[in-house]
Amino acid sequence: MVPEAHEGMAAAARPDPSQSHIPVLLRPLLDAVAPVEGTWLDGTFGAGGYTRGLFEAGADRVIAVDRDPSVFELANDWAGQYGDRLVMQQGVFSQMDSYAQELDGVVLDLGVSSMQLDEAERGFSFMKDGPLDMRMSQSGPDSGPSAADLVNTAPESTLADILYLYGEERASRRIARAIVRARTEAPITTTAALASIVEGCLPRPKPGQSHPATRSFQALRIAVNEEYNELYQGLMAAERALKPGGWLAVVTFHSIEDRMVKRFLQSRAGQAGRANRYAPEVQTEPPQFILKPRKSISADAQELAANPRARSARLRVAKRTDAPSGTIDAKAIGMPQLKESKR
Repeated sequence: MVPEAHEGMAAAARPDPSQSHIPVLLRPLLDAVAPVEGTWLDGTFGAGGYTRGLFEAGADRVIAVDRDPSVFELANDWAGQYGDRLVMQQGVFSQMDSYAQELDGVVLDLGVSSMQLDEAERGFSFMKDGPLDMRMSQSGPDSGPSAADLVNTAPESTLADILYLYGEERASRRIARAIVRARTEAPITTTAALASIVEGCLPRPKPGQSHPATRSFQALRIAVNEEYNELYQGLMAAERALKPGGWLAVVTFHSIEDRMVKRFLQSRAGQAGRANRYAPEVQTEPPQFILKPRKSISADAQELAANPRARSARLRVAKRTDAPSGTIDAKAIGMPQLKESKR
């Protein structure tokens, strides 16, 4: 999938649609969890790159989960070759433990799908004008309010917090103020209209820099789809769904998600550390995961040459122990927390 922080540059250099669907860090992922066998869950199916990679590496069965029903239609031309070994499940990966138990592995690729960016009517991209939507699922129980609903109704303080906490946009207050001012004159209903408002608040980008609206669009997409809460809940669901010895592999594309995954795995592996080095050690519960490897994996020169979009990707892999599953506080893993807004 595509690292959204670089969407502007990536979209400008998209000569081959097939390249936009290259699964990032697939080779090192498969190497880290080898031998691949048994039943795996691909929690972010998208174009199916990881699912096919798992089958080719030896998986007996893959449960493919995605909240966007359109991705399963796109897979019709190749999915049949796997018969009942491939199970397509529309839904969210935060509920994966209700779809399957005793899994041999779980794969999550948290980048936004290039297929969604390419479809102007989905409203994810500022590179193509379309309705301001951004919902991963545009129908069903997981659809919820669109980006236009959020942009046109949320209080200014909420918009500023979303832009800052979810997109790390330093000009969040200025942009939020401009959005509220613009919507008093007319509703903001298209990606081009929103991008223009954001551009007017920021300096013109230098050559090689991403589009000024990149962070704002990322933040709104994350808010619309509740992606941070989905990740938080999904990590705990994976812990519940994996059998002892099962693998959890997560590919992230920006620092906030990587921080959440890193802190979750460190905590569940008993390596969170002490806030005060002089404080006495406390008895902790048996670790639920073993980090393998201890640090994140980045793309090597060979992959970067074939797929420059992999430059911001980080892969973290851990192996499930036989310790009972549990829960962890969202703040403990650095999940951004929005304040309750007052109108």
